[in-house]
Amino acid sequence: MSWTLQAISDELQGQEIEVKQDMLVGRHQDCDLILQSSAISRRHAALNVRDDQLWLTDLNSSNGTFVNDLRIAQETLLAQGDIVQFANLKFALLAENADLVIDENLELPKAASQTESDNHAQKMNEQGMPSLTERAAETTLSREGMPQQVSVPKPAPIPEGIDPHAKAEPTPVPIELPASRVEQEVEQQKNVSVGLMTIIAIIILVVLAFVFFK
Repeated sequence: MSWTLQAISDELQGQEIEVKQDMLVGRHQDCDLILQSSAISRRHAALNVRDDQLWLTDLNSSNGTFVNDLRIAQETLLAQGDIVQFANLKFALLAENADLVIDENLELPKAASQTESDNHAQKMNEQGMPSLTERAAETTLSREGMPQQVSVPKPAPIPEGIDPHAKAEPTPVPIELPASRVEQEVEQQKNVSVGLMTIIAIIILVVLAFVFFK
């Protein structure tokens, strides 16, 4: 699944932006989608791709981020046909299904293993290998029809302390995914908000202490 943002504002009429991975939207040069407008914040919003779904998050922009004319305050799931607006710039979201359609009448090539087996058998015939009939004629049979003088290889011994019937359980290996630049930006915005609230609380306590002990 992939998505395309098709501009419908007069300033960007006809432009299309393909979204295949996480993207930062804003006016700053390090953004993935740069929108040159004074109404756009330096880091305006973030597009996140997770499990074939597209999410939109506003990064405390000055003029807001909108979905279908509604300003969003938290991460919002987008769908086909949504109108996404960054400040005064509007885009229509188009979803494209990347599934392939297979023609049932198309003749598929042989599997690699079958082709290699056919080639190996052909080489054996070219090198004069005896056929099954010839090899059967060389084998002596008993009265019961069982082949004689046929050696059967012995199985390899099992090392001590190993249970052949025990099932090996795979050991899960934790995989740490690196945080994307979009997630880091969202986390930074949260930390700034928490720090600002802490400073305001300290100032209020100082003012109350001054008034109380005056």
